[in-house]
Amino acid sequence: MASPPRRAGRAAAGGPGRFNTAAAGPGKFNTVAVALGAAAALAPLAAEIRISRPARPLTGGWQRLPVEPAGDALLGISFRPLQAQALGLDPEPTLTELLDYPFRVIRLAAYWDRMEPEPGRFDPAWLDWQVDAAERAGKQIIICLGPVKAFGYPEFFVPAHRLPSPLPERRLVTAADRQPLLDAGTDFIARVVGRYTACRAVIAWQVEHEAVDPLGVEHSWRLAAGFVRREVAAVRAADPSRPVLLNGFLPTSTLVAATQWWRTRDQGDSLAVAEQLADIVGIDYYPRHALAALGGRTVYLDGGARWWGQRRRRQLQHRAAASGTRLMFAEIQAEPWEPVTTPPSPAGRAAYSCPPEHVIANYNRCARWARETPAGAWAHLFWGAEYWILRSRQGDPSYLEAFARVLHDAKSHAGIQG
Repeated sequence: MASPPRRAGRAAAGGPGRFNTAAAGPGKFNTVAVALGAAAALAPLAAEIRISRPARPLTGGWQRLPVEPAGDALLGISFRPLQAQALGLDPEPTLTELLDYPFRVIRLAAYWDRMEPEPGRFDPAWLDWQVDAAERAGKQIIICLGPVKAFGYPEFFVPAHRLPSPLPERRLVTAADRQPLLDAGTDFIARVVGRYTACRAVIAWQVEHEAVDPLGVEHSWRLAAGFVRREVAAVRAADPSRPVLLNGFLPTSTLVAATQWWRTRDQGDSLAVAEQLADIVGIDYYPRHALAALGGRTVYLDGGARWWGQRRRRQLQHRAAASGTRLMFAEIQAEPWEPVTTPPSPAGRAAYSCPPEHVIANYNRCARWARETPAGAWAHLFWGAEYWILRSRQGDPSYLEAFARVLHDAKSHAGIQG
């Protein structure tokens, strides 16, 4: 920021504490105006930055937090077998343990490269065991069909034999440019929908994951809205009876919001496209995440509770209510987001980006927001269930117990508020 110019003239001429613009000259005045404008623009960002040690002592704070009522909203989780493996867990007993908890809905993913391991071979065993286990446990199921992107790292699951050349960076992936990929993807969609359409536990199909946003920081290509529109049409042709879900990342900080707007300014981000195409709009909510490690400390962005970040979320809710579109919180942060792919699990400590009390606090914020419109939220899905199992196996059950508190308390006083 430029140094402020000296105060010019006498107090009587400029008034106490004011600049005499005639004496200072228009150049200096403009410099001050720009500096003040920059300061005003940077103020929200400065308020969102946290610099902290990445791990803090565990506390029992999660035991004392009140839990907001869920009303009629479904409560549930997403399950990522690959994440379980990355954490050193066996996916099948991990899922079995999670299914013992009394949530109502689980989101599973059809990973294209796992279910089509070679040309001409469709092998649904990867997803079959998950659907079977969830159905036996009495859960309702949302299946993410991909096909190009699905939830869970690396979020890109196109079989190598379906992609002879990499998708071009810094470009939209359009149907015109990638017709063979679109044809193969919609064929995969039809196969998956056809396999599970008779399963009464399946209540919705998700198309892509954060469909038209860039794929993290690894890639800058994006699916065109028209490409996704064709995929949605394929789902509806295969099963007209079930709703289609599209989800999108809701920026909670000034820096992320500005970056997302710039990168998706040509066709809008995934939430904007979801409003156009989906029966259910899913919000992915991550209020605190790491930017970079600096020695023994880490820089975080934390904008989840800032009033200036709520306008987009309110607009989404009110437009959904007006149009009759269902809205859900498809991913509520309930595991750490640190500057590494696999979240760390420090013994006897909690990661700063998501200690156990945030499992409840982040849900509470979404539940309160849901009550701002009469329609409320269709569902609240927690993100990070595999991490909770890891922590429990390592002697810290607090994440799982915080989730269990939400399941019990959010429904025990349903109807008290709404």
